[in-house]
Amino acid sequence: MHYITTNQNIPIPSMLYGTAWKKERTADLVALALESGFRGIDTACQPKHYEEALVGEGCARFYSQGGKREELFLQTKFTPLNAHDSQRVPYDSHASLEEQILTSCHVSKQNLQTDYLDSFLLHSPLFPYVNLLKAWKVFESLFDKGDVRHIGISNCYDPSLLHKLFEDARIKPSIVQNRFYADVHYDTTLRAWANEKGMIYQSFWTLSANPHILHSLILQEIAQNYSKSAAQIFYRYVMHQGIIPLNGTTSAQHMKEDLSICEFTLSPLEIARIDALLV
Repeated sequence: MHYITTNQNIPIPSMLYGTAWKKERTADLVALALESGFRGIDTACQPKHYEEALVGEGCARFYSQGGKREELFLQTKFTPLNAHDSQRVPYDSHASLEEQILTSCHVSKQNLQTDYLDSFLLHSPLFPYVNLLKAWKVFESLFDKGDVRHIGISNCYDPSLLHKLFEDARIKPSIVQNRFYADVHYDTTLRAWANEKGMIYQSFWTLSANPHILHSLILQEIAQNYSKSAAQIFYRYVMHQGIIPLNGTTSAQHMKEDLSICEFTLSPLEIARIDALLV
């Protein structure tokens, strides 16, 4: 596994295993991902789409086979109330925003069987902005106490909003995690600015939102030249851009193939040809 150093001077794996929508298979798939070589796991305290406790079970199997907690980068999220199934909210829906965040973090640590989180993300921006800033101050308090080692935000596609948060934050965001797709022009402007400020950009839906790129003649030709799959080439491409992709495959073969992509390097011309597809 290759790593990137964060703005907290901590290594983060260059690809994370994503656990959304894995349902009852979550523990088995997390254990398989770790056995295959993944060392970073992305989840959320959102029972609507994630089974966070089963992520913890999968990690426990890794530990039982000699793995160490410090080998893993565990990332989870606080999900605002409006994005939850009303029947499965992991905190008191009537509590203050501050208490909701603190409870969510505590539940995540219990679910993941750990006393600290490597990364804690706000699952989506809060509006009005005063609520986003209020939430961020709670995130900062968790960072100060050592409960979390990085804080960041997901589903933030407005560069001006990210700029404002960065300016107002005492503890600057380490990570922005967004869907990687054409509707937002692949966050080209946002990614460039985030990189300049030392933030890591993580992508999700990297493959599923881009079938037109995977099936393009250009990617197929490059894949054939390297005897790799189109998915491997595209993952390698985004990593050349400094992006950490989430990988949600359920295939043991694909896990091993995708983790092997740092064994080759795309040429500047090949990167430029793929760049031209992201329009």
